[in-house]
Amino acid sequence: MEELSHETETEFTEACFSNGRYMNPWKTWRNPRMGGLFKFIFMTKDHSAIPKASVLDETLPVLKPDFSAYDSSPETGVRHMWVGHASSLVQLDGVTVLTDPIFSNRCSPVQWIGTKRYRPPPCAIEELPKVNCVVISHNHYDHLDYNSVVALNKRFGESLRWYVPMGLKEWMNQSGCQNVVELTWWQENIYEGPKGNIKFVCTPCQHWCKRTATDDNKVLWSSWSVLGPTHRFYFAGDTGYCEGFKQIGKRYGPFDLATIPIGAYFPRDFLSPQHVDPAQAVDIHNDLKSKKSVGIHWGTFKLTKEFYLEPREKLQEELSKRGMDPSSFVTVKAGDIQVF
Repeated sequence: MEELSHETETEFTEACFSNGRYMNPWKTWRNPRMGGLFKFIFMTKDHSAIPKASVLDETLPVLKPDFSAYDSSPETGVRHMWVGHASSLVQLDGVTVLTDPIFSNRCSPVQWIGTKRYRPPPCAIEELPKVNCVVISHNHYDHLDYNSVVALNKRFGESLRWYVPMGLKEWMNQSGCQNVVELTWWQENIYEGPKGNIKFVCTPCQHWCKRTATDDNKVLWSSWSVLGPTHRFYFAGDTGYCEGFKQIGKRYGPFDLATIPIGAYFPRDFLSPQHVDPAQAVDIHNDLKSKKSVGIHWGTFKLTKEFYLEPREKLQEELSKRGMDPSSFVTVKAGDIQVF
């Protein structure tokens, strides 16, 4: 494993850490307030209208994947399969990467209560092809799922390298994972792939962390840039819009593929600092100089109160409004394997 690189430039915003907690450095950030949370829970009309399973099978089908496609990495392009929510299985330059894996039925501290997924994953962890690396964006339960971490570690052991933001390595070790690389914003680590070195870079975003009653922002949040010898992939994680995306695009763009959140955004007065809407997702796509992007963080868990298909509809409307190629930023079916 190569030594970690700490080199940054002053024009690239660094993570802020003070008194044992991380803080957002962005002018676009504001801390969530109890009044806003109360209004969101009790006073905001719920437009989600999630239908019964037979309708969901038509509107949000889940395909059974043929993982033989992952037997060899594509010579040109990036292979992608959406698992659901922010989880994608990505293959580039001989290396297979899994993002924010959640295969559990609920995103919750326990599996007998909490937010339940309304679309199943297209496969079980036991069915996955060989995964080389996992990237974790932050420690919220819909992005860091204990059961999935344990199952992946049991399946692949120390051959699986975990990339996590600063402050999360201890939790990963306590969960049984030993091959863990912990990075802060702009820090890099090299993974030696069969087709050349892959550089994993912890890159900024605008969010927050909390897993227990007292651990607010003790762990950093991040996006991830995966830079191969011939292809580049970007995973936005979970984020509000901020200046960081222009910085990432300047430093590491263009990207061959980016996965960018498009859902869990209504009501805006409460959620805009922490979750982008489809219009802002397109802004991120452009800031990154992404050639192709896939919309994630929707169609799996009911976290907010927009109509369940609205993220897909609003994304298409936004691309049309800007005169952009509709194939430049798409949504996909869970389990559908494509090369972008």
